[in-house]
Amino acid sequence: MSWTPEKVKQLKKLWQKGKSTVEIGKELGMSKNAVVGKVHRLGLDSRPSPIKKVNEAPAKKTNKVQLPEKTHGIMTLLDLKMNSCRWPIGEVKDENFHFCGKECQTGKPYCPEHCKIAYTSLKELTLQNAKNKKEREALNALPKAVAEEESAIVAKEGKKAESGQKKTTAGSKKTSTKKEK
Repeated sequence: MSWTPEKVKQLKKLWQKGKSTVEIGKELGMSKNAVVGKVHRLGLDSRPSPIKKVNEAPAKKTNKVQLPEKTHGIMTLLDLKMNSCRWPIGEVKDENFHFCGKECQTGKPYCPEHCKIAYTSLKELTLQNAKNKKEREALNALPKAVAEEESAIVAKEGKKAESGQKKTTAGSKKTSTKKEK
């Protein structure tokens, strides 16, 4: 659709009446964006954005949870800086929930202390948390037992493969001697 002189006159009238760009577009058979573009090209008086009106409206009463006032040394999400440790401390629902806030280790989101926890293997963590010597010994013995079991299985499979090869080579010798006769 093109802009005819009649449509431009009607656009100007509707614009002066305060109609929205969507309403004008429907009346003229144009898209909202076409109306906005033509208004801009014609240099018509701009109107305040309806978005700004909504944002500037008085705040309605909501059921927002009020954050507790900052207690000395407690870092909330809003207090964190780019290089602050983001390790959560406590339960999210608790009143005293906060973040570590110490300086981060380079390239990591946590301080060196929390990096040790975050980037530790499950086995290492389990060993660190084992309460007594027996638990540690049992956990250390577990990988050895698994390795021994795996090597026993591999050895059995190797023996089966060797015995199968001997049978086939013995069988192939018999067939070759039959051919020679």
